[in-house]
Order: sequence, then structure tokens, then C-alpha cells
Amino acid sequence: MREPRRAFVPIALILANDSVCAGLLRSSLHALLQTASFAFSYGPITFSFGERILDPDDWRIVKATPLFGAMSIEVVQRLVGNVSPMSYGKGALLFQQGEPASGFFVILSGMVKIYRISPQGEEAVLGIYKKGETFAEAAMFLGGRYPASAEVVAGGRILRIDGETLRRHIKERPEIALSMLASSSYHLKFLVEQIEQIKLLSAPRRVARFLLELCRVQSGPCIVELPYEKALLANRLGMKPESFSRAISKLKPLGVTVEREQVKIADVRSLANYAGRSEDDEE
Repeated sequence: MREPRRAFVPIALILANDSVCAGLLRSSLHALLQTASFAFSYGPITFSFGERILDPDDWRIVKATPLFGAMSIEVVQRLVGNVSPMSYGKGALLFQQGEPASGFFVILSGMVKIYRISPQGEEAVLGIYKKGETFAEAAMFLGGRYPASAEVVAGGRILRIDGETLRRHIKERPEIALSMLASSSYHLKFLVEQIEQIKLLSAPRRVARFLLELCRVQSGPCIVELPYEKALLANRLGMKPESFSRAISKLKPLGVTVEREQVKIADVRSLANYAGRSEDDEE
């Protein structure tokens, strides 16, 4: 058993390379290990594949995504096949901008950020995906290259679905393409709303709206936990970390205070009025 484990080490080391060749090796290794029956760890990635079949909770998560929601469970099971999810730690790289788009992903737990690096070397976060969401399906469907990179920001389990398998099933069942459109429309709606907020809202109002999305009540006091670190949250909202801190300070007169990762809101309705969002406008 020791010899096969040693054989994987040089390949795993190559995964840290930024070249297109590394992307191909990363995809090939993932596909190979998803049908394996052993486990090992390399850096932030834990390859754990004793379980060949997703458990009932996993299937419910997969079936509830916009991509698979309109399909029968039998079709979904054929698309997913007998692959197993991988366990990733924070910082694990799923794919890099420019690599061949060979598959897409379903998050069973944890969070993933999608980002691009500008020619000046600055990072722009395009989106943060969480449990029950899919990403990279559009790039994979076009058969081109990933237009952005994907990095795990909160450890969890992620299922990778092979692109060629999906394209083959689409040829056999064209109605699957409609589900692809539904999923792409979901992502497009999110990006349009994000651009709209960045263009039309001040930094404090952007932060206020984000906090309101985390609230489970529409009035009275509320305590919410920031889902990820402040620097990443600032990038997600289209601002610098120092701008985020200033925005929080401007919300203090409205009863908003921050203690580490916890935000206390004295009155949700007052914050909603400031953000320009009525309590009936949940979209």
C-alpha cells in the first residue's frame, strides 16, 4: 500500500504550478481519485473516497440546486455517476483562470470564492458560493477555459461533475440544456445585482444590505455572524478593507456594532430604512 501513495506525491506537487499543464493534471488526478477507495491528504486537500455513493442528505442538496432542480432524481444520478465528493481545507485551489474547463462543482458544505486577477495583480472577487450552490457549469458547457479561479475559503465537501459526461447526456436528453439555462440565469441575476449595488449604492449602504441579508427577522434587535473574514467580505462588496471599516463606523449611529466576527444590530427595520430597502422587498 505504501508504493501507490508515494507515486502520487510528485503529481500532487505539480498541482501547485500555475501552468495549463498543471490544470490538466489537476483535473485528471481529481477524476482518478473520485473512483478510488482510499484516502490521503496533501496540503489543504483531503482525498477521502471510502464512500462511493452520496448519502441521502447529499442527494437532497444536489437535487435542490437550480441546475438539477427540474430533473428527475434518476437523471441526476446518471449525470453524477458513482463519483465521490472531496474534502477540501481552506486555501485549496479547485481551478485557475485560463485552465481547460473540464468540469463543474456542487458544494455540499463549505464555501468557495470565484475571483479574477487583473493585469496589475489585483484580485477581484466575482462571487462567493456556499452549500447547495453550483459553479463553473457555463464555462464547462462551452468547452473552453475557466474565465476565473476558484479557491476554498471555508473547508468542506465538494462534488466535481465531469463536463464530458454532462455534454453526452445533453445530446441524449436536450431538456437538460433548459436546466443549464436556469442555472446560468441564476448566476447572471446575482452578478447584475452585484454590479448594480456597486454602481448605485455607497459603501455603508452596501454593507447595510449585506447585513440585512443575514438577518432572520424584519424588526427589532438581531445578532449575525459574518460568514467569512472581513478582507474577503470587503472584496465581495467591491471595496477595500479600510473602506469596509469606515462603512461600519458610519453605521454605528444606527445601532450597528461589530465584535470580531459578530455583528449586533439594534433595530433591523431602522437599518433597512437606511439601506433603502422595504421589508416586503426581499429580492
